[in-house]
This record gives sequence, structure tokens and C-alpha cells, in this order.
Amino acid sequence: HVLEVAELLLAAAPRPRFGDTLRLPVIYAGNKDASDEILEILENFAQVKIVENVRPNLETENLQPAREAIHDFFLTHVMSHSPGYDKLLTWTPVPIVPTPSAVGAVIERYAKSTHQQVLCADIGGATTDVFSVCKDKSDNFIFNRTVSANYGMSYSIANVLIDAGVNNIKRWLPYKISENEIRDRLRNKMIRPTSIPQTLEDLWLEQAVCREALRLSLEHHSDLAVGLSGVQQKRGIADIFSQSVSRYKLLDPMKLDVVIGSGGVLSHAPNRMSAALMMIDGFGLEGVTEICVDSIFMMPHLGVLANIHPEASVEIFTKDCLIKVCHSIIPVASANAKISGILAKVEFNGKPVGEILSSEIIHINCESEKEGILKVIPTSKHINVGNGYGEEFSKVIITGQNGFLLDGRKIINFNSKINTEETQKKIWVNLKLN
Repeated sequence: HVLEVAELLLAAAPRPRFGDTLRLPVIYAGNKDASDEILEILENFAQVKIVENVRPNLETENLQPAREAIHDFFLTHVMSHSPGYDKLLTWTPVPIVPTPSAVGAVIERYAKSTHQQVLCADIGGATTDVFSVCKDKSDNFIFNRTVSANYGMSYSIANVLIDAGVNNIKRWLPYKISENEIRDRLRNKMIRPTSIPQTLEDLWLEQAVCREALRLSLEHHSDLAVGLSGVQQKRGIADIFSQSVSRYKLLDPMKLDVVIGSGGVLSHAPNRMSAALMMIDGFGLEGVTEICVDSIFMMPHLGVLANIHPEASVEIFTKDCLIKVCHSIIPVASANAKISGILAKVEFNGKPVGEILSSEIIHINCESEKEGILKVIPTSKHINVGNGYGEEFSKVIITGQNGFLLDGRKIINFNSKINTEETQKKIWVNLKLN
């Protein structure tokens, strides 16, 4: 099959966008026994690089050699055409690193050094990069990075409008607005990408779009961030009755320890709690999660520093770059369970913090940077707060700047009729985000 693909490339004869003297870069990361024939087919018209097989056997994926080859080709075929690139090379003794690679490096190092499962999103004007470090079934940390090239807050904002739909954006707004006005405002943003919101309504609309861009980008990332269930995976009795599945999703919102937001709409939000809410809603968080933001866009620089001084990079990242906003506590209910009223009780260091109410979100302030034991006690066997249905959740945490967000909106009070606009208005008033 790989030889057929090589012959298709030869017949199509695609040419690089830049440089008449450059040949099409092709990376072969397949069966090593076919590499000689691949070279024979493609070497006269393409620049072929042979790397290790990305799938050497059924149980493992070996992605790093292919990633490094893509990185090298990106620098030589794309970045080399950027104005001033040659001059930049003379200024630094270390290799130039693309921004997503640098951010990914520092996120991976931070997650493994703290032994936490981490999700990070860097949302820009044209693209949204999503990074995750999650455990597989063998408790190994797996790093994944995806780039949603069509979802952004200015140049690509119309793509978010098209793919999310007007109603999905409208559900996050605390005021009435027509569908046509939403489309007009977002298209104006696209043709004036450097403008910033001038009114509170413009800000709310931009933050609503951010939620949908994060949601769509996470869906894309979740589909690609998968683990392998090969022939040697341990199987339980329940697996006898299920079809054999070769892949499973690594990202489980209930098991995430830390979520980090970066990019102008998150890092420069007028209120840190606004950034926290955008990530809670956009990522669909569950259980207990620490929410942080990159305050000064330092992550790309620290990713490069990690190659020279890894300990300093992690220390600067945790102490000067990362702002710990709050801990979100979000229970979920089992299917068809009819629950209302108090969902769970929250304690910190043995003292009551508050109660999580169905369809309500409550902000509880407390002393920041205080270490202690957070305990969440569900009030029903049908409620999961992070440790299984009906089970108490307990974890040692260090509090953030804004305490706790007790969010019961995933469990809607079945006795009441939910008005989306009124719910959003109540959130903005209760949390003083206006």
C-alpha cells in the first residue's frame, strides 16, 4: 500500500509553494523493508527522508522521529523564507523552534515533573493549538498536540461561526440579540482582525465565540489523542462481550488535574474568572480541576529555555508565568437520574466551604496559595464528583487567587424550566463579571 501511495505522489507531481529549486519534502515513516523501493520511486523529484516506523507493532506508536523530521522540513522549507530568518540564525546559538513545539515542550515537562494530567489551549487570531498530557491504560504519560487551523478569534472567527452555528454561540450570551446581528458583528471582526471589543456586549460576544472555538478544537484534539489497545493489552471479563477496539480516547475530563489557557482572549480577559468560565464551558470540564492562565505569553520562550536549562524553565513557568485562578468542582449525574437541590458538599481542611446546587454556579473566595485537603461529598449515589458515583473525593491542593467555583449546571433541576439567557445573566451578576 505504501508503494501505491508513493506512485500516486509521483503521478500527481505536486510542487512546493516556495522556491523553484526546492523539491517536495516527503517523510517516509512506514515499514523499513519498503524504504529502498520508496527511495527508488521518489528520489528523482522529491526530497525524501526515511525515519523509523510510526507503528512498529500493534501495541506501540513511535511518533517522535516523524515529528522531528516534520520540524526540520518546516524550518528549511517554510521558515527559511521568512524575512530576517537568516539574520535571526546568527543571533542565537540554539535552534529556532516553532511556537507550538516550544509550548508543547514546556507543557510536557511541567506535567511529568508534577505527575499531573494537563490540558492546555493556546487560542490565537487564526488557529487554536491544544496540548494534552494524559495517562494511558498502563499509567504512562502520553503527550499529544493538535493544531485547529480554522478556529481563531479574528482571521478565522467566521469558521467558528459556520461550524458552531449561531445558536451555539447565542446560548452563552446574557442579552437578546438577533442571529443576523451576531453574523454581522463576527464578520466585521474578521475583516478588521486587529480590533478589540469596544462595548461590554462586544466583549461578551467574543467570549462566547471563544467557548465554541475551544469546544470545537478540543473535539478535534480528542479524536486524535488516542491510545492503543493492542493484542497484548490486559482484558477483563466485561471485554469478552464487546467488540475488539484498537484505539481509545486518552482525554477524560473527569481525570484532568490542570487546565491552562493562553492567548489574548484568555490571558487578557478583564476578569480572571471570565477566563476560568470560558475554559469550563468550552472544555466541558468535570470533577475537580485546577484552572490556570499563562499571564504574559511566556510559554514559547520557556519551551526553548527548557533545552538549555530545564530546571530553570519549570521554575519560571510555575512561579512567574502560570497564574492559578481557581479550582472548579463540577459533579455529573448518571443517565436518567432525577436529581435536584444539593448535589454535593465541599470542605477544605475540615471546614465547610459551600454546597453545589443543581443548575447553579457559585463562587467561593478563600485565602490564596494555602495548602490543604479538599473534600467533596456527593449527596446521592447517582452523582460523580471525580472518584466514581456516590464516592467521596479527596485531594491535597494549593488554592488559587479566586478560591472555588462550585458548578452544578451539568445537572439541571428537573423541576425547573431553564432559560439559557437568564442563566447566563445570573452567572454574570452572581460572579460580578460585568
